[in-house]
Amino acid sequence: MPFEFKKTKIPDVILIKPKVFGDERGFFVETYKKKDFEEAGIRGEFLQDNHSRSSYGVLRGLHFQREPYAQAKIVRCVRGVIYDVVVDLRRDSPTFGKYVGVILSEYNKYMLYVPRGFAHGFLVLSDLAEVMYKVDNIYAPEYEGGLIWKDEDISIEWPIDDPILSEKDKKWPTLKELREREEIFK
Repeated sequence: MPFEFKKTKIPDVILIKPKVFGDERGFFVETYKKKDFEEAGIRGEFLQDNHSRSSYGVLRGLHFQREPYAQAKIVRCVRGVIYDVVVDLRRDSPTFGKYVGVILSEYNKYMLYVPRGFAHGFLVLSDLAEVMYKVDNIYAPEYEGGLIWKDEDISIEWPIDDPILSEKDKKWPTLKELREREEIFK
């Protein structure tokens, strides 16, 4: 099998380690194989691929989409290095409000499967980073939501204290506010 699927401290979030075939010419790596992913519990049809590029210190997130446009994602960094973070927003989950943070890079070629019901974001740790991700639902801006990156109740250990944020990402609510507004997932 060209992939190793490793459960994280939130078992539904899966770190994917592809097998890399390299020699003096470069490398070859499979990044998605439906049959293998389904056998690892990653099911669904991926409908859209996204690609972003950001500079050092940029933090994008923490974003999610509300039902009926919630999205599962398979995230990978194809250039540079990022610290990728997901936060469980599923109301009845035993890991509600917990997070997983992993390094994804062009060097390790790891990918992260993010199920529906999670906020997702990443922080760029290299001069430049390009991130590609597959999603299993279309983007619907009117259903977009977010979680503030520095929520004290979650206490994400970001590697940079003062990231570069969009105006929108500076204003997202806390987990407590999301819960009060009933903007979390069932």
